[in-house]
Amino acid sequence: MKITDIEAIELRLPQIVEKTAGTQDTLLLRVKTDAGIEGIGEVDSSPRVSKAIIEAPVSHTIVRGLREVLIGADPLEHEVLWQRMYDATIYMGRHAAVIHTMAGIDLALWDIKGKAYREPIYRLLGGGFRDKVRAYASILFGQTPQQTEEIGRRWTGEGFTAVKFGWEPMGQDERLDIALVQHARRGVGDALLMIDAGCPWDARTAMRRERQFRDFGIAWLEEPLHPSDVAGYGRLTAVSETPIAAGEGEATRDEFLRLMDQGGIDIVQIDPGRVGLTETMKVVSLARDRHRRVVNHAYKTRITIAASLHFLAATPDAFVLEYCVEDSPLLNELTNERLPLEGGFVRVPQEPGLGVTLNEKAVEKYRVG
Repeated sequence: MKITDIEAIELRLPQIVEKTAGTQDTLLLRVKTDAGIEGIGEVDSSPRVSKAIIEAPVSHTIVRGLREVLIGADPLEHEVLWQRMYDATIYMGRHAAVIHTMAGIDLALWDIKGKAYREPIYRLLGGGFRDKVRAYASILFGQTPQQTEEIGRRWTGEGFTAVKFGWEPMGQDERLDIALVQHARRGVGDALLMIDAGCPWDARTAMRRERQFRDFGIAWLEEPLHPSDVAGYGRLTAVSETPIAAGEGEATRDEFLRLMDQGGIDIVQIDPGRVGLTETMKVVSLARDRHRRVVNHAYKTRITIAASLHFLAATPDAFVLEYCVEDSPLLNELTNERLPLEGGFVRVPQEPGLGVTLNEKAVEKYRVG
């Protein structure tokens, strides 16, 4: 079996709102083969930048677009192809957008592999430790503490036993920060509560906020610092009583290792749409060696949620699934499968590959160009 084409399709809602939500656009990938098997994936990055990374013509031996690298290759050789993509983009890549784009292709390659062997991906990753994962509703803070409280009541009322609030307006004012978390706790009641600060503070401010949030019993404090402030994470984790989570912005093993070994983070967040399943399982292994807990990051569509379910199923101590609940047409319409909440859990897909299929009408509806 050989790869015959990689189609990079930019999808975008008609209107983009200024908020930190990755559900407003995406880069959908379709990797095609001469056996008639097609794999799908998506990239959690800038769709247009990633599209260029795929379609760019060769400049020289280590600067070339990823389509040229992969045409004619065996899609089942995921380790070989990961290294081939990495080596072909050394001068323009090694981090961030190029790795994100490789990750999306990697998802599609695993989808092909699952379909070729007629197995769900988690079985090819080593087998399933579970067939369902506890899901937490992942949503932005309300614009006010009161709105945040209402949002919390809504999602626990929908059956979620855990909720995470994130990003703006957190970080603008000390009193507002405390009020947001206080009302979030009121809204979710006894449910598990996580707070995603959205990288707003320096280390000293983060230490103060962590102390101020202790009375609200949050399960973890996520990304309180800029992703590059590894030394700051080390200072924070040395004194924090609250588990500190980070990693959604990282793309390589080296970056995750720094956050674990120098930053001391307690919970490692891996986004398969930025890391790929091939590298995700390596990060999972590194985290287990260090006795750190692993969770997913997924704030795109159900393609990424499905990929997350597969790697969490194959991870011994995985305990929760980030389940985006944004009211986004891309999230709700792109795949035919909804991956619904059932008693606070989401079942791991059992169909071959990722276990989700495209709604072609939605693809055409939101396609750019």
